[in-house]
Amino acid sequence: MYDPKHIIELIASNVGKTGNPFGAPQSVINTWWKGAPLRREGDAMLFTGLMYQSLPYIQRTTAVLERHEDTSRGDWVRHGRYVPAFLVGLGLRLLVSRREKEKFNRILHDVHTVLVKSNVDFFYRPELDMYSGILLHDLGDEEGFARHARLVAQTLKRKGIGKLITVDPHTTYALKVLYPRYTGESFQVRTYFELARIKAGNGRKRVTLHDPCFYGRYLELADVPARVLRDLGFECVPVKNSGKFTNCCGGPAESISPGLSREVLERRLDELKATGAPIVAMCPLCLGNLMRAGVPVEDLSTLIARCA
Repeated sequence: MYDPKHIIELIASNVGKTGNPFGAPQSVINTWWKGAPLRREGDAMLFTGLMYQSLPYIQRTTAVLERHEDTSRGDWVRHGRYVPAFLVGLGLRLLVSRREKEKFNRILHDVHTVLVKSNVDFFYRPELDMYSGILLHDLGDEEGFARHARLVAQTLKRKGIGKLITVDPHTTYALKVLYPRYTGESFQVRTYFELARIKAGNGRKRVTLHDPCFYGRYLELADVPARVLRDLGFECVPVKNSGKFTNCCGGPAESISPGLSREVLERRLDELKATGAPIVAMCPLCLGNLMRAGVPVEDLSTLIARCA
């Protein structure tokens, strides 16, 4: 296990320098929108929180952390915050291939398809799409989280943004629950699947829906994706420990201890595999962790978009 203090200091330093946990320029991470038929004005702004775009970097970073965990080489973490942002950006460009980036960028294109097919009046402005800071909160750096959250909230408010459409549970929880508490600013926040209005299919297909902790336990939204999938003709096979009692995939622990994260994931995998049906995720961290374990898994947005 890495010293949590060193991990928190590194992440806080990166967020302070570049606005994201990797310390890389936003232009390196957020490229999914280029060439997409997106509007800059509308009723609600699509706000990705940079989570899906970060998945290839999370996977690469986790692999490095796992390789050096509990070894003398793991001590490099304490010095990571002194590396200039342009060098971090260069390193990430070399570590992550274009194919890897495009694989996860496509998920955001699928979200875009779902919203368009559902006749949602939305827009996207990449310069206002920022990381929520949720990992700082999860790791206990409440002061750092509050500072970053105020920056994000005030930037959005200055631009007249009041309605946000989110794509992942971590960003949704941050904006909907934590921002009012830590910044005094509130937004009307809805997930893309709450706005999905697509019907198709005959109800013969079965899937295993993994409820992420924030949707299942804290936001109590687990029934909504199940309803959307029923409208598309899918049967969600019951999973042991779901909804409010869902089990964690281990994702939140991977920055501190990839080994512990894998142990937690294996317990959850036993429950998901027991259904015998294909697994569907709706959280980038869950998706990345399941993929890391070599399990066939599809994102909810991709499944919906394919049926639209």
